[in-house]
Amino acid sequence: MYKFVYPLYSYYTMAEPNYNEDSIRSLDWKEHIRLRPGMYIGKLGDGSAQDDGIYVLLKEIVDNSIDEFVMGSGRTIEITVSDQKVNVRDYGRGIPLGKVIDCVSKINTGGKYDSKAFQKSVGLNGVGTKAVNALSTNFMVQSYRDAKTKKVEFSKGEIVTDHPVIDTTQRNGTAITFYPDETIFRNYHYIPDFVESMIWNYVFLNAGLTINFNNQKYFSERGLYDLLHKHADVESVRYPIIHLKGNDIEIAMTHGQQYGEDYHSFVNGQHTTQGGTHQAAFREAVVKTIREFYKKEYDAADIRSSIIAAISVRVQEPVFESQTKTKLGSQNMGPDGPSVRTFINDFVKKELDDYLHKHPDVADALLKRILQSERERKDIAGIKKLANDRAKKASLHNKKLRDCKVHFNSTHDKRYETTLFITEGDSASGSITKSRDVDCQAVFSLKGKPLNCYELTKKVVYENEEFNLLQHALNIEDGLDGLHYNNIVIATDADVDGMHIRLLMMTFFLQFFPDLVRAGHVYILQTPLFRVRNKKETIYCYSDEERKKAIEKLGSKPEITRFKGLGEISPDEFGLFIGKDIRLDPVILKDQTIKHLLEYYMGKNTPDRQQHIIKNLRIEKDEVNPEELKAEESTAGAAEEPAGDNLDVA
Repeated sequence: MYKFVYPLYSYYTMAEPNYNEDSIRSLDWKEHIRLRPGMYIGKLGDGSAQDDGIYVLLKEIVDNSIDEFVMGSGRTIEITVSDQKVNVRDYGRGIPLGKVIDCVSKINTGGKYDSKAFQKSVGLNGVGTKAVNALSTNFMVQSYRDAKTKKVEFSKGEIVTDHPVIDTTQRNGTAITFYPDETIFRNYHYIPDFVESMIWNYVFLNAGLTINFNNQKYFSERGLYDLLHKHADVESVRYPIIHLKGNDIEIAMTHGQQYGEDYHSFVNGQHTTQGGTHQAAFREAVVKTIREFYKKEYDAADIRSSIIAAISVRVQEPVFESQTKTKLGSQNMGPDGPSVRTFINDFVKKELDDYLHKHPDVADALLKRILQSERERKDIAGIKKLANDRAKKASLHNKKLRDCKVHFNSTHDKRYETTLFITEGDSASGSITKSRDVDCQAVFSLKGKPLNCYELTKKVVYENEEFNLLQHALNIEDGLDGLHYNNIVIATDADVDGMHIRLLMMTFFLQFFPDLVRAGHVYILQTPLFRVRNKKETIYCYSDEERKKAIEKLGSKPEITRFKGLGEISPDEFGLFIGKDIRLDPVILKDQTIKHLLEYYMGKNTPDRQQHIIKNLRIEKDEVNPEELKAEESTAGAAEEPAGDNLDVA
């Protein structure tokens, strides 16, 4: 069996005097995966981020089914996901029955090494399914092939039941069911929106494929055109979507009204969220082609400003920068193929240039967008320089930022844990600052309620000192490549003012840095509303329902404290809420366009919002257990809620 050799101490470790042969251990494949899961699936997480490990597990299984479709077998994939259970059934060729165990439990074993069987697949290293197996408390694989079926059940990579081959009437294909291990993925749950986004990408990239997810059908006829049509605000795009297809490459692009650049890049059906050589080549090729078409050296930033684009390429034996395959590192399209840069540049130069010549209306609209970006850039050039000079001076003694040692744009092991807490006021920021992990958690303190920047231009980012300092703290002025923190967490009180600050901060990000939200970097911090305790146990409750359960568990007369604001929570307690058990609500962009979303919530007295409030306004009376109320009243120093009716605005 293949084994990983892992030294218990570094060769250079001087602190261990007995470093000898006994200090070296050999781990089998499943032990190594469970000991170092980050090497195989990136970060772990609880499912609140779209790149958390539980989504990587699902992707690894679905990727195999997609590869079957790409090779011409199986046009339908069925996926069922509950909070903790995943089932994937495809109708491809099915794993050869004699190799079912090997394909899911022997490292570096699979059909992807045979380039004739899988020309341009996503998985090449024979690791993905084995990682899912090792990191699941229950893992079942069943192959259907030529009227025979073979089923095997595992737990944490160990065979539990090896069923014999029997006859079947089921169609060819493979079924896999797994339950991620709760000891590794603590308090995890699947968020349907993240799974749905993944599935949409699969069908956009594989025209003709049908995926049934939790009994809902997903299908695309026009590939990347449909992807852009779904993600772009069709009412504000400057010209119709340009859709170009060739051998091993597909591109869709347009320009909108938003700030920044919005790219969706893929390699062999894999969503490369961090881009790579193909995305860099595309950005370069677009600038070069447009300059040559208009015969003028426009600034690259003006050409790419507000671009919305998707690019998909098929590469033989792709090289990714990690097992999670979020960034392409390949320089060539294949062992004997051209460079990625040359291939994409040649395609864009010919196809985009031809398209613009054939569609002068599109060429005219594109030119107007470039000239508008140029005017906007020159308009803010002066204030931008002054603001950046101020920010550089302030960065040496930035009273608003308590920075951490590790940044996301580094290669440190903790880069995925890097977090910036945006807090309201000095008391809340003080509590977080004292209890944070100084290696990877930073704090940015707001002075008060930030400016409502809805419908304002990006000039305000430089004119408003607080926004400018925040922009520099995040290092996102020129895009997300240098982003300092993987998680931007809005940490405000759970009251009306706190909710308002959340909306104002989300408006800032959506208005000027929407890529930050789309990439899944923005969150809302959940903090407990109640502390219920007796002499033996303390329970923190995040809702009224949890409070009632805690009172029931602890029995009569527990001490109940209602936290009115983050500043009331002691640093020692705060450390419990921002550590390994941190609860985060991701800010997720659904099908609504940013323009309509901001207009609805942040516009001035919009009729739609007024009608929504009127229709959903309801008055609910608390149902309080007399014993519970008595217990609360007897609690010395406990903060009580006002008696009477509560107003709940849905």
